[in-house]
Amino acid sequence: MSKILVIEDEAAIRRVLVKILSEENSKYQVEEAEDGLAGIEKIKKEDYDLILCDIKMPKMDGVEVLEAVKKIKPEIPMVMISGHGDLDTAVNTMRLGAFDYISKPPDLNRLLNTVRNALDRKELVIENKILKKKVSKKYEMIGESDAISQIKDIIDKVAPTDARVLITGPNGTGKELVAHWLHQKSQRSKGPMIEVNCAAIPSELIESELFGHVKGAFTSANKDRAGKFEAANGGTIFLDEIGDMSLSAQAKVLRALQESRIQRVGSDKDIKVDVRVVAATNKDLKKEIEDGKFREDLYHRLAVILVKVPALNERREDIPLLISHFSKKIAEEQGTAQKSFSEKAIKLLQEYDWTGNIRELRNVVERLLILGEKEVSEKDVKLFASK
Repeated sequence: MSKILVIEDEAAIRRVLVKILSEENSKYQVEEAEDGLAGIEKIKKEDYDLILCDIKMPKMDGVEVLEAVKKIKPEIPMVMISGHGDLDTAVNTMRLGAFDYISKPPDLNRLLNTVRNALDRKELVIENKILKKKVSKKYEMIGESDAISQIKDIIDKVAPTDARVLITGPNGTGKELVAHWLHQKSQRSKGPMIEVNCAAIPSELIESELFGHVKGAFTSANKDRAGKFEAANGGTIFLDEIGDMSLSAQAKVLRALQESRIQRVGSDKDIKVDVRVVAATNKDLKKEIEDGKFREDLYHRLAVILVKVPALNERREDIPLLISHFSKKIAEEQGTAQKSFSEKAIKLLQEYDWTGNIRELRNVVERLLILGEKEVSEKDVKLFASK
């Protein structure tokens, strides 16, 4: 059911619009308001999928209604109704955020097409919001320890800026979660988030992967290809395991950071890119610099903000929250009832030596949930620990 509000001071036109819309689709629930003030009161109390609003009205004109709606419920599309003398104003309302405008007397086909399109747009906005929430939940950072709280504070301060961030920490600690949170809380969240695992790409292909190549640049280059930096334009590129990147690729990344330009392999043409770089590594980059394996100038370019993600053994107080989170998530994924862990079982898991960090904990929780009964007991955990 789509709720539509018609705000129109001329009773005859208001009745016609309500009648046309109600007869067009039984799923349209149409309400009316005789002026802008009455319309705003309804909008404050009810959620509408579409508003049709006259421009010239007493008490509060359509432009004022549009501006008010954009402040209180910006997701509602508004279609403005204009008289012959209001055409310039109607066009201006589009700049202010109106979905469209229709002229009086309304052409039936134009009116109904505009209404259908506006309602489709509203559905799309809602779907995008739901998807965004799902994505945010996927990369949720679980924990209330001092270390995790500090990381969250840093993210809140740094995310709105374009400052480059270097994330360090052992494997399995969740460095990629920090990168995703930085992106999602940034002004670039509507742009792409491109991930590159530098350790998984052969050294001879890393430059092509990052910067693209032109046809004929090397044997298998059969056509021009854009790289990850171009794909991330307007968004964020996450260079995971950057400590494994070759020195020649490091030099090109440094140039990209300095000049906001890249060159495809085999080309001397500069391509301008607008990309925020977030990098991560499990290596001690200062030692890598001493050993001649990592460029010091690149390190200083990347580590504008340094975020150190602690090992799980350093944040044991978060383990009960993580167990609860994983139990719920695994139950949802497998379509089974969520199982609980006894207090003694949780205590044993808190005392365990987690060499694989968060990743290992999730695998253990899944194993215990599959093999255990309704409640995972101390005995179940001891059986796991003995293997």
